[in-house]
Amino acid sequence: MSSGVDSAQFRELCGRFVTGVVVVTASGGEGSPAGMTANSFASVSLDPPLISINIDRATDFHAVITKAAAFAISVLSSDQEAVSRRFASTEPDKFAGVGYHTTDHGLIVLNGVIASIECETVHRFDAGDHTIVVGRVIGGEVHAGRPLLYVRGGYGALA
Repeated sequence: MSSGVDSAQFRELCGRFVTGVVVVTASGGEGSPAGMTANSFASVSLDPPLISINIDRATDFHAVITKAAAFAISVLSSDQEAVSRRFASTEPDKFAGVGYHTTDHGLIVLNGVIASIECETVHRFDAGDHTIVVGRVIGGEVHAGRPLLYVRGGYGALA
């Protein structure tokens, strides 16, 4: 059996899989909002309703999500590429100029998204250079619009 592939080939292989783009948010130190862009989001179970996200340990957000009792997923619409880029950047205040609100569960959701998913953290697993975070869905909303997509290192949208 081969020893595996290098990171460049792995990115090329996985880059052929089209994903949606989400921003994961949670309260950081002193309750300040924190968030990051992710495309490693998946539904896990219907009963109970569970989702997962994968967070790189090298990100600033990793320290937030590993302590958070709850978090939210904002599913970006096709016109929110700039929001995705902002939350993927090293910008210290990612929320400056970005509309958001706090839900009844006290979670941070971005405005203008096509869906929001509110979760309680139920599991965390180490997996290579990432942590897999599993959340039990406790609420959310859906809105009209088309999703922002990510494939082969770039953004796209459904026609």
